[in-house]
Amino acid sequence: MSTVMITGSSSGYGLETARHFLAQGWKVIATMRTPRADILPKSEALRVIALDVTCADSIAAALEAAGPVDVLVNNAGIGVVGAFEATPMAHVRKVFETNTFGVMAMTQAVIPQMRIRRTGVIINVTSSVTLAPMPLAAAYTASKQAIEGFTGSLAHELACFGVRAKLVEPGYAPTTRFAQNTEVKVEDLIPPTYAGFASPIFEGFAQPALTTKETDVATAVWRAANDTSGQLRFPAGADAEALAQAV
Repeated sequence: MSTVMITGSSSGYGLETARHFLAQGWKVIATMRTPRADILPKSEALRVIALDVTCADSIAAALEAAGPVDVLVNNAGIGVVGAFEATPMAHVRKVFETNTFGVMAMTQAVIPQMRIRRTGVIINVTSSVTLAPMPLAAAYTASKQAIEGFTGSLAHELACFGVRAKLVEPGYAPTTRFAQNTEVKVEDLIPPTYAGFASPIFEGFAQPALTTKETDVATAVWRAANDTSGQLRFPAGADAEALAQAV
């Protein structure tokens, strides 16, 4: 039975991905900053472990507790929407600590065991903002674009050890909290000088033509975990798929 380790499993994509892999008969290690087993189905194949991807000691402890991992899903992330001019640099750094450096740290920590076994898959969840520019998301886009380049390069250098690196690119999901795990409110990042520009954009967000469901992302992660074709990118959701075909 294969084992998947998923970061950011307390809600959204991570939670649904954990449910999906459990349903497929995998062993699932669901990690979150504050462990909650009650949000997932009861199963002997499930373990819930505390993990803060921005803390080296937490990463080491989680991987030691997890044991051998066949698939790592780097899903934990922070969103930020607003004018870049109004976004505190302290918050930009916080976004990068989780979305970029947290992914890199988890990846670097798990590579040795996969390299030695000459098998394994690392799946990094980014966003459809990497497929086409989206206004009011400059810092967030930068944090995710960095992981796109990182993963593409990593896929080449790990291939000789039988280890695969993949990208899952979710589209826009209005039912999820895009700016979750952050104390900065959207309204604080839209100064009056940007109000006229931002208003129609937020109206568009409220009534998107195409959206992404959490199940779309879980399915894309599942496909990436089992893909042996060499495919790097897996758009998730109707809007992300449309963007991927357009670029």
